[in-house]
Amino acid sequence: MSIWVFFKLLGSLALLMFGMKSMSEALQKMAGPQLRHVLGAMTTNRFTGMLTGMFVTAAVQSSTATTLMTVSFVNAGLLTLVQAISVIMGAHIGTTVTAWIMSFGFSFNIADFVYPAFFIGIILIYMKKRRIIGDFLFGVSFLFLGLSTLKDTGFSLVNDPVAGEAISAFFSNFNEPTFWNKLLFLLMGTVLTLCVQSSAAIMAITMMLCSTGVLHIDQGIMLVLGENIGTTITSNIVALSANVQARRAAFAHMSINTLGVLWVMAVLPWFYGAICQFVGFDPSMSSTAPGFAVKASMVLATFHSAFNISNTVLLIWFIPYIERFVCWAIKPKKVDEEEDFRLHFITSGIMKTPELSVLEAHKEIEAFSDRMQRMFVMVRDLLNISSSFSEKKDNKEAEFNRLYSRIEKYEGISDNMEIEIANYLDQVSDAHLSDETKAKIRAMLREISELESIGDACFNMARTINRKYNGKQDHFNERQYEHIHQMMDLTEQALVQMNVLMGGRKEAFDVNRSFNIENEINNYRSQLKAQNIVDINNHEYTYAVGTIYMDLINECEKLGDYVVNVVEARMGTRQRA
Repeated sequence: MSIWVFFKLLGSLALLMFGMKSMSEALQKMAGPQLRHVLGAMTTNRFTGMLTGMFVTAAVQSSTATTLMTVSFVNAGLLTLVQAISVIMGAHIGTTVTAWIMSFGFSFNIADFVYPAFFIGIILIYMKKRRIIGDFLFGVSFLFLGLSTLKDTGFSLVNDPVAGEAISAFFSNFNEPTFWNKLLFLLMGTVLTLCVQSSAAIMAITMMLCSTGVLHIDQGIMLVLGENIGTTITSNIVALSANVQARRAAFAHMSINTLGVLWVMAVLPWFYGAICQFVGFDPSMSSTAPGFAVKASMVLATFHSAFNISNTVLLIWFIPYIERFVCWAIKPKKVDEEEDFRLHFITSGIMKTPELSVLEAHKEIEAFSDRMQRMFVMVRDLLNISSSFSEKKDNKEAEFNRLYSRIEKYEGISDNMEIEIANYLDQVSDAHLSDETKAKIRAMLREISELESIGDACFNMARTINRKYNGKQDHFNERQYEHIHQMMDLTEQALVQMNVLMGGRKEAFDVNRSFNIENEINNYRSQLKAQNIVDINNHEYTYAVGTIYMDLINECEKLGDYVVNVVEARMGTRQRA
């Protein structure tokens, strides 16, 4: 009998976790881009940052989601480290709402309201315009159904003659309020939260054990403190593949909660006594006394809130010192990351939502676009080196070869970036997505394809310059160099406009500027093409030189087309014939 109760316990826990995840994802889909704008805009100082983190976390019911989003923002350069620390502190307060929701679930039989919510939810899911609200209702219903089942199963497990006695005997071995027993439950809470990757799930188990009287309330409080440390490890795992600032933000998250646990343990008897007095709970109350289960769950929820609020109020004044500490602890690597292929913003995070994944891909594509502009600048530099001397000199030749190798490396990087970002977007598209997010992913796939084509065009120009430099052709005349540089000026203007769009908001972007530059490039290419035929006929230069010259001009024109395709994809306009 007890083995089936045990499996029912695990199943109800899984149901609770799934409900929490579904509810959080639905809320983030509803709030979506607004959450990103709020996090980016409402962090002017440490106090507004703290309030922002608090309200956003209370809204999406997931401190993990808020923290991961904050780490991604730091990784993308949208938030400074100081702003991120204040947002994370606010997230610690916002996440306490979850504990109160669970506490209310222990206060009355919420399961009676779950089944009507399921019925309404399935109707809304089949209404496409209300699908996200239906997902939210299903998430809430699964959450409370799991919580109700967990509570009922916990009581039946404790009342089981064999299992109940075994569980009680196990925890009674650690009833003595010694330092080592406290440390054991602190570590237990940390490890369990790390394994489950959900502090809400461990909080529900803690409430269930304490409300049945199997676990003493003192031990439950140490589990709660351990959960607060364990939940910070998620963001640190995610940040391992991020940049230095993101790793520092994640480490600050862990440092804040660890410091909080240290000072609370130092004053725990007084802190715990004040909580019990506030709730009206007598620690010596028998677990069979009326209202014990409700009071026990309220003590844990109140302690969780009081701990996070007190810790934030205390440490918010020390944010500059926390920043210095994490900067001292995590030093930047002394490598040129720009020269090595690595996705800077896309990370293999845990419990990420499609909204956050799309943001990461967006920032990675922005970096991809910026890298392609730098690649084009290198091609211009390569042309300048090749034209700055009439006879090959060792130092110039070495400089030329070094720059050409760098451009070749960038071309390989662009190929890898296209593949990696496309694979990531393909994984994201497997999730349950809104129509708007699906459209964004389709646009992003088009963007990376066109950006990779820009890299190919740049490399084609570099190979043309290299062929001319290492061949026996004559140098371009002064007028040809002037025409090539004018064409490259126009092309670089197009790239600059593209990156303005990629790094900003499309509502504020004047797309006509990009179209006008493309028209100038096309017209100039046609003019130079006609002039090239005349110049060859007039023996201004050889046919071979004219061919190489027009190869560079034509590649610039193709590159301009690819740029406009990127702009159209980002703006959501139809690709022109």
